[in-house]
Amino acid sequence: MIGLSRIASDIAQSEIRVMSVECERVRGVNLAQGVCDTEVPLTVRRAAAAAIESGANQYTRLDGIPTLRQAIANKLRDYNGLNVDPEREVLVTSGATGGFSAACLALLNPGDEVIIFEPFYGYHTHTLTAMNVVPVFVRLAAPDWNFDPADVEGAITPRTRAVVINSPANPSGKVFSRGELQSLAEIVIRHDLLLITDEIYEYFLYDGHQHISAASLPGMAERTITISGFSKTFSITGWRVGYLACPAKWKTAIGYFHDLAYVCAPSPFQHGAAAGLNDLDASFYSDLRREYLQKRDMLCQALTVAGLTPSIPQGSYYVLADSSSLAGSNSKQKAMTLLNETGVASVPGAAFYHDNSGDNLLRFCFAKKTEDLENACGRLQRLRSPAAV
Repeated sequence: MIGLSRIASDIAQSEIRVMSVECERVRGVNLAQGVCDTEVPLTVRRAAAAAIESGANQYTRLDGIPTLRQAIANKLRDYNGLNVDPEREVLVTSGATGGFSAACLALLNPGDEVIIFEPFYGYHTHTLTAMNVVPVFVRLAAPDWNFDPADVEGAITPRTRAVVINSPANPSGKVFSRGELQSLAEIVIRHDLLLITDEIYEYFLYDGHQHISAASLPGMAERTITISGFSKTFSITGWRVGYLACPAKWKTAIGYFHDLAYVCAPSPFQHGAAAGLNDLDASFYSDLRREYLQKRDMLCQALTVAGLTPSIPQGSYYVLADSSSLAGSNSKQKAMTLLNETGVASVPGAAFYHDNSGDNLLRFCFAKKTEDLENACGRLQRLRSPAAV
């Protein structure tokens, strides 16, 4: 009898997708999955459509079209403080997740250990596990999600190969400060480790927080893989166009594994992403922050009224909230209680922890159309916990 592989036998469907299905079942409002259903910028839409009509529908070079790679290099220089060669150090990928997966295949071996900050983004952890790489968790402390450098030091063993950070972070909304990144860089350099940074939410920043790319710090460019993309910024999560920047010595191997799985990112959508980088000015990004700040505050206020105290995110477009007032013995049951009572879908906190530490947390996404978010907030505000009755 042919059965599943050992790894496949241990996997389960993402709680994010499970809750999205449950939300459809009750015809509720989905604040679970980060689908980002706000409007795609016109210049991005038009450039992709024009590319299709002009015949740009075939495979591209495995590392992406030249105009997009150059636009990425310009953006990395101007916004991230990184000087990269678009020919030798930039790879266009099938989303940020495709870049992460290819980088891990190229640079990690089975049995290697990789430090992950917790609460974590599940795709990072599960990608490592699928490659027989061992995630080792360092806990971030609520409500500001700070970490102790001593905990990072304590997690390092002879098998440690890399550290992964997500800033701004999903699900916590944490933005790693320059001081935190500097302390982490010292550890990474001292132990000769690789740093992989997922910076997909780099433009979603609130309350004066600034995005710092770790590769811009002294001594870090040669040991950092910087990953980002356009799914969130341009609201094109279904287009699957991302990128990474890395030292030239690694690009060929990473590009090979990306080619093996994806061949290339979708050709016409690469043209759309390039137009977004080249045509949108600073006002687009400031308007983006302003819009999402208003949505963050709207949701956090509704959660507070509902008795689900939020940890106010510094960045990204997610909120972790205290669900201890809801019926249920774990976060999955609490998420179902909330869905059944209000029709609002969230993600159980267990999806972001390796143990039961997330049992009293739910994650909410506010990257929604204003009318849908207002609907969800109205539903939440009508919730009354037993203690409040």
